Amino acid sequence: MIRINLLGVPKSKSKRGPSLASMLPAAGVSVVMKLLLVFAVAATLNFGYWYHLNAEKARLATQLAQAERKNRELSEVKAKYLEREKQMQQYKRRVDVIDELRSGQFGPVTLMSTLGGTVDNTEAVWLSLVKDQGASIDIEGRALSETAVANLITNLQKSGYFKTVEMKETYQDASTKEMQAFVFTITCEKQKS
Repeated sequence: MIRINLLGVPKSKSKRGPSLASMLPAAGVSVVMKLLLVFAVAATLNFGYWYHLNAEKARLATQLAQAERKNRELSEVKAKYLEREKQMQQYKRRVDVIDELRSGQFGPVTLMSTLGGTVDNTEAVWLSLVKDQGASIDIEGRALSETAVANLITNLQKSGYFKTVEMKETYQDASTKEMQAFVFTITCEKQKS
C-alpha cells in the first residue's frame, strides 16, 4: 500500500504522535512569507522611530527659535543696561569733580581763616608768605621776640587744623637796626579730612 501525503507536512518518524510544529497554523507558511513579515515589522518599527525623531527635531527647532528670540530680547536689554551704566559712570565722575571743586573752594578759606585767627591771637607776629603745598603749608614771617614765635607755634598746634607744626629756621634780622626782629620759617602738615 502506498500512502500519499496531501497535507504537505512530512510525517514524523517518531511514534509519539504529531509534533508541535505541525499543529501551528504558520507551520505551513513559506519562508518568503516569513521574510516579508519580518521586513514589514522592521519597516514599521523603523518608520515609528523616524516619526519620533522627526517630531523631536520639530520640537527642538521650535525651542531653538524661542531661545534665539529670547536671546535677541535679552541682548537689547543688556545693551540698554550697559549704556545706562556708562551714563551713570559719566554722571558720577561729573558729580565727583563738582564735589571736589566745592571742597576746594572752602579749603583755602578755612586755611586763611585759621591762620588769621591764630595770628590775631598771637602778639608781635606778622606773616609775609604762606605757601600751600597740598599736604603741608610753609609759613614765613617776622616777630619781635623768640617768645612770640614760640607762642605762634603753640597756637597753630592748638587750632586743630594742623597735624604737626615744625620750626624750620629762625634768626635775628640784622637789617633792622632800631629794634630787635626775628625772621622765622614754619612748616605745618595738614590734618587729613
